[in-house]
Amino acid sequence: MSANANFDLNLTSPASYQIKVKGELDARWGVWFEGMEITAVSNITILSGTVVDQTALHSLLTKIRDLGLPLISVNLVSAETTVE
Repeated sequence: MSANANFDLNLTSPASYQIKVKGELDARWGVWFEGMEITAVSNITILSGTVVDQTALHSLLTKIRDLGLPLISVNLVSAETTVE
């Protein structure tokens, strides 16, 4: 079971992620990566921020693939909870 199993995650809810890739991107890429905060240290770039839904997350991952950046990890930081 994942450590994130307690998050109420679904396909259409916003969630915060931390995505690590090999290679260094500067902060100017933040606009292209839909406003994600970009931090680069020692040939590793971390993209952090909230995506509106799973479709937006997959769009970010496609952009990473298209740039040829090796994906290191995708971590769910937090998800919005829904009240029923």
